[in-house]
Amino acid sequence: MPDLLLELLSEEIPARMQRRAAEDLKKLVTDALVERGFLYEGAKAFATPRRLALHVAGLPARGDAVREERRGPKVGAPDAAVQGFLRGAGLTSLDQATTITDPKKGEFYLAVIERPGRETLDVLAEILPAIIKSFPWPKSMRWGAASAQPGALRWVRPLQSIVATFGPETETPEVVPFEVDGIKAGTLTRGHRFLAPEAFEVRRFDDYVQALERAKVVLDADRRKDIILHDAKDLAFARGLDLVEDEGLLEEVAGLVEWPVVLMGSFDEAFLDIPAEAIRATIRANQKCFVLRKSGSDALAPAFLLVSNLVATDGGLAITAGNERVVRARLSDAKFFWETDKAIRLESRLSKLDTIVFHEKLGTQGERVKRIAALAKELAPLVEADPTLAERAANLAKADLVTEMVGEFPELQGLMGRKYAALQGEPESVAAAIEEHYKPVGPSDRVPTDPVSIAVALADKLDTLVGFWAINEKPTGSKDPYALRRAALGVIRSLIERSLRLSLGGIVARQFAIAERRGSPESSSAGDEELGASGFHFSGVVETEGQAANSPLAQRVSDLLAFFADRLKVYLRDQGARHDLIDAVFALPGQDDLLMVVRRVEALGQFLGTDDGKNLLAGVKRASNILRIEEKKDGRAYEAEPDAALIASSGQPEEQALAQALTVARADASAAVASEDFAGAMRVLSRLRAPVDAFFDKVTVNADDPAVRANRLALLNALRAATREVADFSRIEG
Repeated sequence: MPDLLLELLSEEIPARMQRRAAEDLKKLVTDALVERGFLYEGAKAFATPRRLALHVAGLPARGDAVREERRGPKVGAPDAAVQGFLRGAGLTSLDQATTITDPKKGEFYLAVIERPGRETLDVLAEILPAIIKSFPWPKSMRWGAASAQPGALRWVRPLQSIVATFGPETETPEVVPFEVDGIKAGTLTRGHRFLAPEAFEVRRFDDYVQALERAKVVLDADRRKDIILHDAKDLAFARGLDLVEDEGLLEEVAGLVEWPVVLMGSFDEAFLDIPAEAIRATIRANQKCFVLRKSGSDALAPAFLLVSNLVATDGGLAITAGNERVVRARLSDAKFFWETDKAIRLESRLSKLDTIVFHEKLGTQGERVKRIAALAKELAPLVEADPTLAERAANLAKADLVTEMVGEFPELQGLMGRKYAALQGEPESVAAAIEEHYKPVGPSDRVPTDPVSIAVALADKLDTLVGFWAINEKPTGSKDPYALRRAALGVIRSLIERSLRLSLGGIVARQFAIAERRGSPESSSAGDEELGASGFHFSGVVETEGQAANSPLAQRVSDLLAFFADRLKVYLRDQGARHDLIDAVFALPGQDDLLMVVRRVEALGQFLGTDDGKNLLAGVKRASNILRIEEKKDGRAYEAEPDAALIASSGQPEEQALAQALTVARADASAAVASEDFAGAMRVLSRLRAPVDAFFDKVTVNADDPAVRANRLALLNALRAATREVADFSRIEG
């Protein structure tokens, strides 16, 4: 079957845009084809620093004919409706339409539209120019004389040529006939800008790939990455060194070259006195080069690997020498920064943080550090950390932001602070916390392990969340400019993966209340201390502050806890937990201890995986449905305790058995939950299965006697209440 080959050659495509642009091109073209009824066997897009290419295999030469029946207005409808129907159906008069009869609604007009299949070549000529003109580049430009005209083509860099051919392998493909801003589609392309700049003809994809190789262009970005990685490892091994692999840098460099050539450079060994991370950041950020280790060691070697886009006549000596000069200059700067920073203690830098605005509504970094330090000190006992060390670490955690090294390489924040702290003799846990309080920075990053690091990390993230909630700057849809989702996930992972118990409601309530006091004229440090004395329990804070449950403070707390709940659902779903079980646990009041929520969900999932669990769930749902219907009909809730005397005197044996089982189960389940034995609570509830089954099998709930009926409904409510010791079963699917 025929294939499509499309290439868009431009002056340059930035490396960071290439992958996305290739996928966009494939999606736009294939979606447009499928929308018009043209199915295909496969498609693959490619990108190099100069070109986007697309191969769509297995397209039909011609589309299928289309027959469509379009129903119109009723016979006798107003003329405006009839004319609209004719225009939409492509008819000139009602004589071209037929009528159909609907037994209930009468006669209607019907248009039968038949369209012959279109040539695929014609369809491609229609869709490709529109896609090119509206291509979604993040940044684009206009150029030349045509740029002043309305609707001028915008492209990432000036578009130079278009190759577009279509046809079967056994015949000479045809050129897709279109042009964009004076650039006609054809069969001519160019190879490497310097190694093979002459134009050459291509028609089929297989010939195209081979011709590009001969013209010193490797089309596939993944293959360029493989070449770079393989050659880099081989060259390092030949010199007795090991490559420090860097996937992000490898992806970027593969987008900078069409014909990768790996070369090795060196630098003065004296520069190895600089921290290895700073050397790597310098060489990576400024020169896009890979660093090397001494074989079998973690120590860096005074050498680096660069990737050239040229096969140089001198074997790359001049290219290597040029890179060495730049690396030497950059490392000299880094050495100066390192020596300058070491001479100044971290605490001496804290006053500079007062001049850096964190957010116009949340104050400076210095003010934020004071908040984090106070909170870290309060959290420390709850995570088994030393409060004094936690406060010290938090006070120093942001000091490296005003160092020379971090000013030059922001990605080294935290890490350089740890090194400076160690040099000035800070305890190891304090130094570690300065680096680790940013963690985790992503789903694959580890969480802190040292208790002091955990206390500071939690304080940092909770202060961020409370602060932005207080000024109503919350994530919306896909927008999260302050990475609040990531901060919440960091709190969740730290608590769960380190098995830590915290009442988040109380903590955030305290922080919100402090923020309110700080913002009021009568605020004082004494007020903050008074708040701290009220403890971390949410209700305690609210009562101390005299706040009602529907007060602005309580509403903010509730809203932020709901945000944590949503993030926890995402986290647990990624771990394989059912969303309905999470909802069932969160439906209970006071679920702000995330570790306990997780353990409840785990126990509930295991219980519902058993026959007893499934059958009890069915029974509870049946009871809940009956209660909902009857309570709505009666206009009242049956929340009173069942009358034991009435059950004993007039109840059926199955009713009496369920009442007795519920009395025992509710007490035992409540005790198990109180001792946080959720699996034990489930075992207690499993004993209800048999009496519940027997009750529904033998007992009529809606008895003729109103008192008996009301008592049986109260018994069903008692069953529902017993299961709510663990979760709200009504929210569980199945």
